[in-house]
Amino acid sequence: MKIRLLIILLISSLVGFAQNGKTENVFIITLDGLRWQELYSGADSALVGNKEYVSKPEELQKEFWAATPQERRKILLPFTWSTIASEGQLYGSRGHGNKVDCSNKMWFSYPGYNEILTGAADDQRINSNDKVNNPNVTVLEHLNNLPAFKGKVAAFGSWDVFPFIINEERSGIPVNAGYENVSGSSLTEREKLLNELQNALPKIWESVRLDGFTHYLALEYLKKNTPRFIFIGYGETDDFAHDGKYDEYLKSARQTDAFIKELWEWAQSHPQYKGKTTFLITTDHGRGTEPPDTWRSHGSKYKGADQIWFAVMGPDTPAMGEIKEPGQYYQNQLAKTAAAFLGVEFSNDLGEGKEVEAMRKK
Repeated sequence: MKIRLLIILLISSLVGFAQNGKTENVFIITLDGLRWQELYSGADSALVGNKEYVSKPEELQKEFWAATPQERRKILLPFTWSTIASEGQLYGSRGHGNKVDCSNKMWFSYPGYNEILTGAADDQRINSNDKVNNPNVTVLEHLNNLPAFKGKVAAFGSWDVFPFIINEERSGIPVNAGYENVSGSSLTEREKLLNELQNALPKIWESVRLDGFTHYLALEYLKKNTPRFIFIGYGETDDFAHDGKYDEYLKSARQTDAFIKELWEWAQSHPQYKGKTTFLITTDHGRGTEPPDTWRSHGSKYKGADQIWFAVMGPDTPAMGEIKEPGQYYQNQLAKTAAAFLGVEFSNDLGEGKEVEAMRKK
């Protein structure tokens, strides 16, 4: 009897703590630099008609403007404010005192993604966007080291720094990012076409490909390999903002919302994922607000660039919609929460954030 008990305890230690929910798969999805202001209020009145940032203000206002923030946000992000708002939860509604912030002090991309994926800020070592392999272990790597998830973890991103953030070299996790082609002996016809197109079309940014490539390459990978844990990092919103193109920033946000809808609806049509998959959606940093031109920028000198948001939806998440109760949450809580959905304990040497318990039924 004692030997049998020891075997059970050993198996439990290999996969984590006991899983008591329905979630068997997790998608972490990020929209780079999408402000909470647009998420909760839609198009910004100070920017949507500003000729400095919009090529055709009248057309953009006709497309995205409405009388109330509730109407505007649904125009901008229809899937988020229909399905996620009715079936999931949204955090960071600062008008109601519900706050989500970065705990890192950098307020730009690599430190933000490190905090999202490792559950801790590391301002001493992660303080630039340089292509340096992350010394910290991400939740992806932690899961990939467990027998139940080995070979069932993957990442896709528009920014070419993700292989370093996830430390593809050490972790062994497949990371397709930037203008990297997918490879292998059994490419689908769509994968071959996507490779050809991303090589043939002009590059708007040298280090960030268009999100359509990231999205459809990730979707093809899901269809072929059915990973249990996948990270998808969309990037256009941040780069269009840096370019000062508020019209393209809004259109990209709406398109990414449509991409997330497609992923969710595909997952609900697949036997491995249907009713067994949780989506966690967030951003790596915020942006400036005042004066208006600071919306283009982020970093520690821009007030508000540490202000972010969370969204979650899945079979174990109580349908609470927009969380309007005052509260303080941090970017470092997402990694531990993602692991907890899968019944896995995740920790690191830097002191990871606590699980957001309200996201998951006990």
